[in-house]
Amino acid sequence: MMAGNGDMKAHEATYSSVTGMMKWGTVACAVIAALVIWLIS
Repeated sequence: MMAGNGDMKAHEATYSSVTGMMKWGTVACAVIAALVIWLIS
């Protein structure tokens, strides 16, 4: 279902926050993985 014209601002805000969380989640996972690899070695 497509967002109506009135919902585009809310959609853009939600999309922006979701992509931001995905970006920082990826960075956090990479840092945690590097820490675990460093601890094991």
